[in-house]
This record gives sequence, C-alpha cells and structure tokens, in this order.
Amino acid sequence: MQAITVQDRDAGVSGLALSELPHPHAAENDVIVEVHAAGFTPGELDWPSTWTDRAGRDRTPSVPGHELSGVVTELGYGTTGLTIGQRVFGLTDWARNGTLAQYTAVEARNLAPLPADVDHVTAAALPISGLTAWQALFDHAHLNAGQSVLIHGAAGGVGSIAVQLAREIGARVIGTGRAADRDRALSLGADAFIDLQAEKLENLSEVDVVFDVIGGDILERSTALVRPGGTLVTIAEPVTVHPRDGRAVFFVVEPDRARLTDLAQRLRDGRLNPIVGAVRPLAEAASAFTPGRRTPGKTIIRVTED
Repeated sequence: MQAITVQDRDAGVSGLALSELPHPHAAENDVIVEVHAAGFTPGELDWPSTWTDRAGRDRTPSVPGHELSGVVTELGYGTTGLTIGQRVFGLTDWARNGTLAQYTAVEARNLAPLPADVDHVTAAALPISGLTAWQALFDHAHLNAGQSVLIHGAAGGVGSIAVQLAREIGARVIGTGRAADRDRALSLGADAFIDLQAEKLENLSEVDVVFDVIGGDILERSTALVRPGGTLVTIAEPVTVHPRDGRAVFFVVEPDRARLTDLAQRLRDGRLNPIVGAVRPLAEAASAFTPGRRTPGKTIIRVTED
C-alpha cells in the first residue's frame, strides 16, 4: 500500500515521503480501515510518539496523521461493535502508524459509526478538533450556560468548534485571533472578537473560562483574565503560571466513541460546522506540513475516492 512516511527526525518536513509499505496487521481488538480521508496536526513531527513506541523503541519508518474517515475492511480477533463494510471515523493511537496511508490498523473502541449522509472529508476534520473542544470546555472547565469563555484561535480547527459548542449551551463567547479571522468567528457565534495583533487582552473583563490553543505569551497573559473560581484550559503546553484564584489544566485529547457519535449527530442536525480548508491527494500530503503555512480551515488529505 502507499503511505506517507518519516524516517529521519532531523530532516523535518523534507523527510516526509510517499512510500510503499506492507498491508497493516489487525491485532486483537483492532480493525483495518481503508482510509478515504485523513487529518493531521502540523506539529506531529515534533512529537516523541511519532518516532518511538510506548516502550521508547524506534518505530520508523512511521506514518503520521491521526484522524480518519473510511470503511472497515478487516476485523481483528475479539473485535466487537463494528462490521466489515461499515463506514467509520475516529482518532487513532498516537504511538502507532497513523492515517496518511491507504489502510491503517485502529483499535475498534477509537472509532465511531459514520452516518451515510456525512461525507468522509467532513468527518475527517472532526475527531481531534471536536473531541478537543468538547473535553476542554465541558470535561475540564465544566462550562455552563450563562458563563463567559475566552477562546483563543477562534477561527481555527479546534477554536471554531469550541465557539459553536459554547454558544449552543448559552455561554457568552469572546474569540481571539487575527483581524482576518473576525468575521468568521462572529459568524460561528462569538459575541465579541479580539484582534491579538492590534488589541490588548488586558482590556478584557474577567471570564469564567479561558481556552488556549496558542501557548507562550498569550497563555501567560491569559491567567490574569480568569475570575476567582474559574478555569484556564490549554492544549498548547504544560502550565507554569496559574490563575491567582482559579484552576489551570493542560491536557491531551483522548478518543471517545460516544462523544464522536454525538458530534456526528450535531453535524447532521446543522448544529456543528467543521471548517474544511484545502483538500489534497495523498501524494501532496508532505507539502501540507510546510512550517508557517497558514490556510483557512483544516487541511484534509483525500486518500481514496468515495
């Protein structure tokens, strides 16, 4: 099968290549999925799990990408809950070969059924962004109706989903980003928008929740905006500065079949709209990792035509 692989950690993006790999093996409780569309995170080449397995052993050549939508073609021993020929989408394990490949092995519990009226490209944009946004706002920050939330990167893949989810439950949403992101953030449901390049965060009133996807100086300055009893949640980096009278949480998204099923239903109902940007073939996946590339929406790799 064809796949995008990396072998040399020092080579960075230039080390990505379209390669021929053996067909994956379905271990116990696995399924093999024919990948129709895949998503990735540009920073994956910096993740230790891209290069080593859970025991710390080298696992190159490895396949990046951890979001997929496709069709089950094989069941491993003991696998339940899914069937051959079923449309599925989900989030794959960080320390195993990923989704920028024609086929991949995935633990069945990490996948959810994909309704027939949801296309693979849209579904592939949902797992990391949707689960991250949900877990940040509700599992970690316990956001409720009537509270206020500041969402950094409000027009990005994760932030745009967070804006929609927070707005739906009745929270007051303040988005941040660049000036060009303002209209999109407001159209998704943000009540207000802060241009981080031209406006001061410090002018904002305190909020119940800050959701950060940027890190660095923005994360540090955001701690002062959390009102007593509030929560700062970040996925960018471990927290070193905490709100004076609140909590700070750093987390990594976890698979969740039930939540994926819920997110898919919200998409079908028109209550959720993942922002899909460029859609590129597998042969062009390597160039999509280029540092500094900033495109609207989430880039999706179309691996197999429907």
